[in-house]
Amino acid sequence: MLLLPLLLAFAVEPPYPDFPSAAIANDKLTVKLYLPDAKSGYYRGTRFDWSGQIGSLKTANHEYFGQWFEKYDPKLHDSIQGPVEEFSDLGFAEAAPGGQFLRVGIGIVVKPDSKPYDRFRTYEIVDPGQWEIKKGKDRISMVHTVKGAGYAYKYTKTLRLQGSEMFIDHELQNTGAKEMKLTQYNHQFFVMDGKPTGPQTDVQFPFPLHAKRAPSAELATLKGGQIEYKSELQKGQSVFGTFEGAPATGYDIRVGRHDTGAQVRIRGDRPIESLVFWSIRSTVCPEPYVRVDTAPGQKTKWTYRYTFE
Repeated sequence: MLLLPLLLAFAVEPPYPDFPSAAIANDKLTVKLYLPDAKSGYYRGTRFDWSGQIGSLKTANHEYFGQWFEKYDPKLHDSIQGPVEEFSDLGFAEAAPGGQFLRVGIGIVVKPDSKPYDRFRTYEIVDPGQWEIKKGKDRISMVHTVKGAGYAYKYTKTLRLQGSEMFIDHELQNTGAKEMKLTQYNHQFFVMDGKPTGPQTDVQFPFPLHAKRAPSAELATLKGGQIEYKSELQKGQSVFGTFEGAPATGYDIRVGRHDTGAQVRIRGDRPIESLVFWSIRSTVCPEPYVRVDTAPGQKTKWTYRYTFE
């Protein structure tokens, strides 16, 4: 299998010349991506899946993503631009200090001590696996192959454009002998038209939100399936909540802006097991969790569908 650096010729006119990158487009959408690369990739942390990082997605009138954070470090856990995804770990609890565990979309990493797993901590990567990139005009596939820490897999993420929609297709093939028990979620990291989060931000879910931990009532309120902001968020303020899972038909989320008219509808083909919502002044993040358990010799497939309205 070819390594990623040999495949960068597919990326015509890289949009981010300092990092491996690519662009896909059709007559409605233009998408600029950072590509996974263990040596020079924009993101090399151990929290998020390295594939599918979108630095910019534009329609004729709106921008939906961009840099939302102030401090950039390629190995910082959240120096990444969305929509980006995170899998639960594999093998961390069983590993002894100094042993290895697996992060899907990242590779084999080291458990340094006896402390509990911390997603905000950056771990040492001992084997980033191999990445293969396959690019067309309106689609791109990123294939990650890893073997180690008692596991093995082939993971394919494909971003494809169709009219005003973007689909993120996943296929996880368990090529090892151990079952992969996993949850996965998309952090989104919407940055719509560069506007701050506040009363002009529109967030809607198709089911009532039953909070396990409700957002601060001083900043936002829950009204059925809506989150309504009381004021524009300032630096240092955040609206955060955790919620119960949704009905089987409930993966249908809308985020937009009343002032600029930017709107996106996000649908998934798996039930939401649980839901986290987080936002600060610069970004809005509905985070639906789904299960993607995969038995040895089996494949698990799932898709997220973004409609930009």
